Amino acid sequence: MVNLDINKDTDALVVIDVQNDFCPGGALAVAGGDQVAPLSNKLMSAFDHVLLTQDWHPADHGSFASSHEDKAPFETVDAPYGAQTLWPDHCVQGTPGAEFHGGLESDRAELVIRKGFRRAIDSYSAFYENDHSTPTGFAGYLRERGFKRLFMTGLATDFCVAYSAIDACKEGFGVFVIEDACRAIDMDGSLAAAWDRMTAAGVERIKSKEILG
Repeated sequence: MVNLDINKDTDALVVIDVQNDFCPGGALAVAGGDQVAPLSNKLMSAFDHVLLTQDWHPADHGSFASSHEDKAPFETVDAPYGAQTLWPDHCVQGTPGAEFHGGLESDRAELVIRKGFRRAIDSYSAFYENDHSTPTGFAGYLRERGFKRLFMTGLATDFCVAYSAIDACKEGFGVFVIEDACRAIDMDGSLAAAWDRMTAAGVERIKSKEILG
């Protein structure tokens, strides 16, 4: 049985992309996305260390459908690093859509790691760009701080949460995805497929009550 007693020194809560554009009314809204904010706040009370990620795209980012002639959102193109889903313009640097949701207690964060700021490559994971080789530096930060286990909440389960969780496992961290503190896009079965990949990588799937009681 996995020990879920939180170690104040070596465990961290990582809240993934709880931003306005991923919440209802946003440019790339995840159904119920705003609901993860209050539960993430409650979970923060169990941790001494809280870290946030923030999607942070330039206005002409290559993953935007608007950057490709005659392409529509959710179509796929071939990028140098593989297939790339094209998205509506979202989380553009300095815009209200890129800001953290107002219900999230973002001031609790010790670190905000921004991703997706390179125009030519998308970045779902907090650890690597979508070429799976260009690092963000997050793993080095975590190791230098002495963290061993990461507990993840946020948006979206089947994209940025899943990619971050899998890469964290590859980097040698214990990883727990708090299922009820995440929401998914679930496009063409993407949620079930993401859980299969996470489980295969060694990610633990838990509920918030296992931490909060």
